[in-house]
Amino acid sequence: MNTQELMREILDAESRAISSIPVSDAYDKAVDLIVDHVHRRGGKLIASGMGKAGQIAMNIATTFSSTGTPAMYLHPSEAQHGDLGVLQPHDVMLLISNSGKTREIVELTTLARRLNPEVPFIVITGKKESPLALAADVCLFTGGAPEVCPLGLTPTTSTTQMTVIGDVLVVATMKAIGFTSAQYALRHHGGYLGSRSRGQAQEEK
Repeated sequence: MNTQELMREILDAESRAISSIPVSDAYDKAVDLIVDHVHRRGGKLIASGMGKAGQIAMNIATTFSSTGTPAMYLHPSEAQHGDLGVLQPHDVMLLISNSGKTREIVELTTLARRLNPEVPFIVITGKKESPLALAADVCLFTGGAPEVCPLGLTPTTSTTQMTVIGDVLVVATMKAIGFTSAQYALRHHGGYLGSRSRGQAQEEK
């Protein structure tokens, strides 16, 4: 198989994996939690994950922040060495682990609830019955599609699904809060997107 054939095979596999993500009312519940805790109560979204899932969590957090929902990434290991102190009473946590049993993330649920017993957890995972899923207030199941990695080990398909789920949460939250181009421009001044958002804001006046 040459590279082009492999590419077509991977594109097909990942497209099927995205389409297989279960659509459920869990997404409504997740967005409601985010809007309530961040936009009504004045808290923030704290996203966390380990390894590749952590990189996805960081991307989701920065995308939320640029679209009107204050968010940050918390490294689960650093959380055990004082960084958990960023957690405040009205925050909501988004925790990501494909296996749902990543030690640092599972431990984070215990530590976070010890500090703030009321903090809600939104979980993205590929394992419905995992410890992380069972700790969740809302569980967003990826569907558990196999990785396209030839070893079946490297996070590939799973991270694609996690990214798409993050996009759904961001876009749904933007719509729920009525986020505008003018508000986007205030948060994203530089570069092409800053210029484009200011232009759109002028057109909307």
